[in-house]
Amino acid sequence: MNDNDEDYTARSEENRFGGRVRRYAKVGASASKLAARLATGKVFGGEIDHAKYAAELTSALGGLKGPLMKVAQILSTIPDALPKEYTQALATLQADAPSMGWLFVKRRMRSELGAGWQSNFTEFSHDAVAAASLGQVHKATLPNGDEVACKLQYPDMSATVEADLKQLRAAFAIYKRYDSAIDAQNIQEELSARLREELDYAREAKHMRLYRHMLADESAVHVPEPVDELTTSRLLTMTWQSGQKFQHFLDSDPDQDARNTVALNMFRAWYVPFYRCGVIHGDPHLGNYTLRDDHSVNLLDFGCIRIFKPDFVNAVITLYEALRDNDEEKAVSAYESWGFENPSRELIDVLNIWASFVYGPILDDRERKMGETNSVAYGAEVAGKVHRELRRVGGVKPPREFVLVDRAAVGLGAVFLRLDAHVNWYRLFHDLVGDFDVDKLAARQKHALDLVGLERPDA
Repeated sequence: MNDNDEDYTARSEENRFGGRVRRYAKVGASASKLAARLATGKVFGGEIDHAKYAAELTSALGGLKGPLMKVAQILSTIPDALPKEYTQALATLQADAPSMGWLFVKRRMRSELGAGWQSNFTEFSHDAVAAASLGQVHKATLPNGDEVACKLQYPDMSATVEADLKQLRAAFAIYKRYDSAIDAQNIQEELSARLREELDYAREAKHMRLYRHMLADESAVHVPEPVDELTTSRLLTMTWQSGQKFQHFLDSDPDQDARNTVALNMFRAWYVPFYRCGVIHGDPHLGNYTLRDDHSVNLLDFGCIRIFKPDFVNAVITLYEALRDNDEEKAVSAYESWGFENPSRELIDVLNIWASFVYGPILDDRERKMGETNSVAYGAEVAGKVHRELRRVGGVKPPREFVLVDRAAVGLGAVFLRLDAHVNWYRLFHDLVGDFDVDKLAARQKHALDLVGLERPDA
């Protein structure tokens, strides 16, 4: 690197620090204004213009890289984590943030692979092919001709994560002053734990190997393979997966068979690992998969992975049976297994309203479209009703494990809505769980985790 590069680096570091200070000031000012307005509204009984303040917060977040944007995207898909005005506004945030320039890339690659890093590649794209909240991706070619994707983490992300999580705690504190229907402590703790994990690209490489193992028999789902010798905690190199973006597929005006095939493949990509090994990909974001010409799925980005206790997965099936059979005792057992503490009958009834919405498509043994009972409008209506009822019964504290599985279900439901798929969801579900055995799942999970060197989290 020449002297000019070093000067650029010094200026860049200063600019990044100054940028973080400015962005926290901007977000903090918006949050403080909202907090003050919430306080006066509580005292004087005034109406709070949530749409206005949501727009201000979204504007403050919109140009950011890092966890604040990541968390905002996640929160926008968790029902009732925030008032609907905020989730609607935050959902407009784009994952493809502007990428960092070539001088930055050269410096970062040298810090991860050494001064002669370029000798590992015959080609390396100067421009990022994708840029997201925590890092950006470059396409490269190895000396043996293999094409790879190199995901390079932005600088200072560990410090940025901790600073942003502090902002997140403040945001949840503001929300708690506004509304007691949802105690967000466990949501905050779960998102914080998963975000810290996402910083470790060596761990993500293990997640990727785990998914390659769990989906080895799924010919219509493809998982990249990490290149260990070119992977560090801040650089993840993996085999390149060619495919088109989901929106490009929709824009091609595919026929119904193609839509149904993609829906089937997406369903199995997410739920085969969950029901067989108790693992779920917690981020069904449109940028985290692509589609091949044969409508098979390339599953990407394995930073946000949740490993569940086998009993948790068993309770998912128990609640399904409870809703199917109208069995209140089974429902109570399921919620208690999930970690809902001493749920009252009233609370169970409220939780079942949401559960009936989420489980609805798999309760009928027939071909149907997701939108019959799970449309966006109806979902908003159900979420509003659940929220009002939770307030009435004194609120609820969702357990940590519940956060990402609920998000995955809702996020995938949204994908199936956009596909306008017409399939027998009941059969898809029963094909996976027909021979379910919690002890066999536990054995498969232990084998899979041992194989790649992972442990199940305690919480």
